[in-house]
Amino acid sequence: MAEQDALFDDGAVPEQGFRAPVAAQISDISYRQLDYWARTGLVVPTLQDATGSGTQRLYSFSDLVQLRTVKSLLDAGISLQQIRLALSALRNRGVRDLAAVTLMSDGTSVFECTSDNEILDLLKGSHGVFAITMGGIAQEVRGAIAEFPPQVDELAARRALRRAS
Repeated sequence: MAEQDALFDDGAVPEQGFRAPVAAQISDISYRQLDYWARTGLVVPTLQDATGSGTQRLYSFSDLVQLRTVKSLLDAGISLQQIRLALSALRNRGVRDLAAVTLMSDGTSVFECTSDNEILDLLKGSHGVFAITMGGIAQEVRGAIAEFPPQVDELAARRALRRAS
């Protein structure tokens, strides 16, 4: 599976990992959704993917923002197929900092807006449009993270200790 590029680069948040059950809680999705999205490549954990029995997926801050974004788009009625296309387009275009992006949709397609003019143009041409500000989602994730301690791969840490001794 191709490596997923980070779509949200925030130097203010240290690179900490969150296990799948905690990532699901922070993202307000079910564990089954999280597992499905990881297995199908929609949002793959960038810190550590599951590589077999006994390994844990570890999700980064960027991953959590992407998960919460997908959840918001699904809640707004956007199909998973359209969400996959939108995320793929953002990744292919090299978008790194989603804090400056507003995702807008007319219920069928998802549009990336980075300026007020783009937002106004989209509003003029559409009847019903909703918007998701990525900076707002990042703030929501920061608030949710505060409730959970960072996770580490304890099994890998124990193995490393055994090898060192």
